[in-house]
Amino acid sequence: MPRSVNAVASRARRKKVLKQAKGQFGRRKNVLTVAKNSVEKGLGYAYRDRRTKKRNFRGLWITRINAGVRQFGLSYSVFMGKLAENNIALNRKTLADLAMNHPEAFKAIVEEINK
Repeated sequence: MPRSVNAVASRARRKKVLKQAKGQFGRRKNVLTVAKNSVEKGLGYAYRDRRTKKRNFRGLWITRINAGVRQFGLSYSVFMGKLAENNIALNRKTLADLAMNHPEAFKAIVEEINK
């Protein structure tokens, strides 16, 4: 009985890895073993950094809110405490957007918590 190998599936598997490595430099894009290692490493970084991105954005929003409330003589922590006391449920993303792009609306929120 002749030897049977599934060349179609093998080639498809290799092409898939090389397609994922497209755009990389040197042997990473065209040598299978090097490309496979590079793609696996890249996918690991992508997984990790999807979570890191959330942390980074939260920090950015906090910085923007802090900069916005400093103009009114408050700190970030005092402002967030007063928001909670007054039952104003706005998340940091929304507050940061208001502080940057809609200062009059942000000022109204600050005046509301200072009553």
